[in-house]
Amino acid sequence: MRNVKGKLLSRGYTTGACAAAAAKAAADMLLGGVPVGQVSIMMPQGTALDLKVLDIELGDDWSSCAVRKDAGDDPDVTGGILVYARVEKIWSGIDIDGGQGVGRVTRPGLDQPPGAAAINSVPREMIKRELDEIAERYSYAGGFSVVISIPGGLELAQRTFNPRLGIEGGLSVIGTTGIVEPMSNQAVTDTIRLELRQLKETGVRDVLFTPGKYGETFVRQSLGLSMDGHVTCSNFIGDAIDGAVELGFTRILLVGHIGKLVKLGIGVTNTHSSFGDGRMETLLACALEAGAELSLLKGIANSVTTDGALALLGEAGLLNETMDVLGRRIDMCLRKRVPEGVTIGFLCFSKADPIRGILTQSADAERLLEIWRIKG
Repeated sequence: MRNVKGKLLSRGYTTGACAAAAAKAAADMLLGGVPVGQVSIMMPQGTALDLKVLDIELGDDWSSCAVRKDAGDDPDVTGGILVYARVEKIWSGIDIDGGQGVGRVTRPGLDQPPGAAAINSVPREMIKRELDEIAERYSYAGGFSVVISIPGGLELAQRTFNPRLGIEGGLSVIGTTGIVEPMSNQAVTDTIRLELRQLKETGVRDVLFTPGKYGETFVRQSLGLSMDGHVTCSNFIGDAIDGAVELGFTRILLVGHIGKLVKLGIGVTNTHSSFGDGRMETLLACALEAGAELSLLKGIANSVTTDGALALLGEAGLLNETMDVLGRRIDMCLRKRVPEGVTIGFLCFSKADPIRGILTQSADAERLLEIWRIKG
């Protein structure tokens, strides 16, 4: 169990743990010749996990079974899926591959090389360790061929980061601990770093971050820029910048809607609402510095959306001045995040502006934008 905001949430187990468990049970049945209803595996951190074995099939020289994934209270699209393992005897070694519903790597920079099944290193090690145990138990000197399959994985993969990462044809079999932490943000930040690493391996040194679809659409349609070097950073702006710096990117451009970027004006670099809001408070402070009167400040404080607050500022003739103040604050926040030698800029927009939509941008933004214009 894990306590999140005062609520106890249950942990689950990864697709990698399910694959290892199914493979172990299938190998046990292949060598033992009798069905196995439950299997116990050792997790990477040294704890045991007991799982129910489902959909058992026994052939003359093969066996197959499944383990159902339990994602606990994590909102994981793979929760409830069946992870199958089909095991056959071979002369030596342990050969692991992916079957139906397991993706295949098409780009460099991921855990596995292009062409390999998207079964990551830790699950592969778990499978090998469990099969070695079974071979020793039965004094079996031969090897195993293991094929992991996930029925429905192709369809589910469209709701994951896999297509964007260059994993085609299905889901990834992943997990570094075997445990799914409820409400964990680690999967998103790991994906951001994977995308950055992929860009680096293709020789890209300039990265364009957008928090989400609003930013991506604005870059494509309103700015008409190339999406080369683009990475979606979601709410994790600070983590994304840190990852880019660590990997050696020297020019970073952030393009986002004011509803996200306004929070940078008070130094908040994780823009998810669970980490705090502060949108109206930031606009209030900027408007006050720009000379807003009390009645306008009250109107901003009562606004539900940033676009609503912007409309009030526009009516009062203080929009540009307030955005200038906000821009200086955002620029300061971003510059503090990167070392000397790294150029970072931003562009903040609003969908409510019928003309261009750009509200404020850093001094370096135009120079950075030119890089992507040239790429296009």
